[in-house]
Parts: sequence; C-alpha cells; structure tokens
Amino acid sequence: MSDGSSVGGDGHADGQADGHGAVTARPGREAITGAPGRVSGRRRRRGRGEQAMVPEAEFTSYYGKPVLNGPVWKVPDVPAYLFLGGLAGGASLLAAGSQATGRGQLATVTKVGALGAIGASVVALVHDLGRPARFVNMLRVMKPTSPMSMGSWLLSVYGPMAGIAAASDVTGLVPRIGTAATVGAAVTGPGIASYTAALVADTAVPAWHDAHRELPYVFVGSGAVAAGGLGVLAARRRADLAPSRNFALFGTALELAASRLLERRLGMVAEPYQRGRSGVLVRAGEALAVAGTAGAFVSHRSKVVRALSGTALLVGSAMTKWGVFEAGRVSAADPKYTVVPQRERLRKRQEEAARAEKAGEKAGEKTGAPTADR
Repeated sequence: MSDGSSVGGDGHADGQADGHGAVTARPGREAITGAPGRVSGRRRRRGRGEQAMVPEAEFTSYYGKPVLNGPVWKVPDVPAYLFLGGLAGGASLLAAGSQATGRGQLATVTKVGALGAIGASVVALVHDLGRPARFVNMLRVMKPTSPMSMGSWLLSVYGPMAGIAAASDVTGLVPRIGTAATVGAAVTGPGIASYTAALVADTAVPAWHDAHRELPYVFVGSGAVAAGGLGVLAARRRADLAPSRNFALFGTALELAASRLLERRLGMVAEPYQRGRSGVLVRAGEALAVAGTAGAFVSHRSKVVRALSGTALLVGSAMTKWGVFEAGRVSAADPKYTVVPQRERLRKRQEEAARAEKAGEKAGEKTGAPTADR
C-alpha cells in the first residue's frame, strides 16, 4: 500500500519518503508556507489612510495546486483493509478468552471469523497494491522505523497462527498446537488492530499525522467493537453473549474516549472528524457502536434484537474506519489544515525565543554583565 500524501506545488516537503513510497513526516521540520496571516478570507478593518501593502493570505499553493497531494489509496480497498484488520485482531483476543473459559462454540466462531477477516484484509491490501509481488517485496527487509515494513511482517506472523488456530478447532486435530496458535494470535491481535493507525499517522496528512497519539486507541477500540458484534451475532447461549457484549462495551468506551481526546488536542485539525461527509461517517459509527452495545445488554430474550445489535456493532466499526480514512483525505485537500498549524507553531517558537531573550537580558542586568548586541 503506497501513500501519495506528499507535498506538491512549491516543492517543499513537510516529510520524507520511506522505502515504500509513503511520505512520512520528518520530526522537527516543517514546511512554512507564506507569512502569518488571518484564517478568514475577509479583509481586516484598517484605520483612515492605512493602505493594504499585500493582499489577504489565501490557502493555496503555486499554480493553484494543494499543499499536499492527497492519498492515492483506493476505495473501498483501504477502508476495508482498516476495518478487517481490526476485526481480525479483536476476534483473536475474544477467541482466546472464550477458549480459556470453556465457551467452545464462541471460540470456534471467533477463530474462523478472525481467519476470514485477515484473509479478506490481505486480499484488499494486495488489490490496492496492484499485484501480490509488491507485498512479498516488503518482506525482504525488516525496517523497525517503517510501520509498513513492520505491519507486513506482523501480518505474515499473525496470519498463519490464525489459520492454524481455526483449522485445529474445526477439525479437532493437533489440539496442543492449535491452543498455542490461539494464544499467539491473541498476543499479536492488538498489533494487527493498531498497526494500521501507525501506518496512516506516519504520513504527512494532517488529520492522521497530528492524531498519532490517539489513533491507535481509536483503532483498537473499533476492532473490539467489531469483534464484539461478531460474538453477539454468533451467540446461541446467554453464557456466550456475556463476554461478547462486555468486549463491545470495552471497545466502545475506548473508541469514544480516544476520539474525544483527539478532537480536544487537535483543535482545528480535528474538524474533518466532526464536519462534512467524513464527520457524518465518524459520528454514525459512534452512534451505532453505542446503540449496538446497549442492545446487546438487553438482547438475551430476543434473537431479533441480538441480530440487530451485532449488525450495528459491525457496521459501526466499519463506518468509523471509513470516516477516519475520509477525514484524512479532506485534511490533505484543504491547505488550511497544513498552513495554519505551521504558522501557529512558528508564532509560538518566536514568542518563546523572545521570552528567553528577555529573561537573559534581565539576568545580565542583575549580574552587571553586558548583554549581547543584536
């Protein structure tokens, strides 16, 4: 999966390309575009006789091109890839817990579900890449600093374990190996659910890159919601329903908490998560997660309610991942999400430098030492 999130137009980059063509943000460096100005397109009021020396700043780049080239990842391939990876990782955790507590039927369903989800996830990834050889090429080198490289290796480890766990459970063969594979899949499951968050956050796309702290928790929570939905749909006994709905409750709480922290910390850059089509997808995903979780806790008496609750959880998780994907595309297309935060960071650095200079001058006056001549 290659990323087209690079800087266009003026030739300056707020990032650097890794070995897979993905443009990653370069720590400590920013592309400053233009001089600090107002966000609004309206002109400021000026006193009498005061003339505008330059026109108001507009958030465009040279030749009318955007500051960043948007992601070239395909739809629905990549949103499906994000969703299915979370479902697989969460299902493996739920499967291990179900097996450990003697819930055999739920363990079987979640193991098979994890295998199916990771298989479909790889298919979506390969389809986005264009040909299978590109995925194989990622395994030639292990690069710890590259989320794409580490994710490829994680998939190559998790996939066989999920397959062995499911096959052993269904056939009854090699139960000890199957148990070991179940544990291994559960251990690597959270990584499968969250590494895609690190992958998108490693680009220069503002809504993804700036959310690098919270996105892994959003993705893990969303994966738990999906796995809980699968378990609720598959539950035939009340004993099987309890762990699934509790898992969905955990996922919903984690996703909502991380999302609120993300929106609070990112400020203006979080707008794509709240507005427009991407905002509708994110909010709909959250609403379905809450509704599905609530329904799961009252569904033990009704198969219809149970089916609706499980479906709501699965669809809600998918919509959340799709909303995050769309939010990234929106933030890459609108230059203000790149330019305004850079200007704000520049202004803060200038203010900090000015305060430090004043503090140094005051310290010099107290000690009688001459201050540096600027």
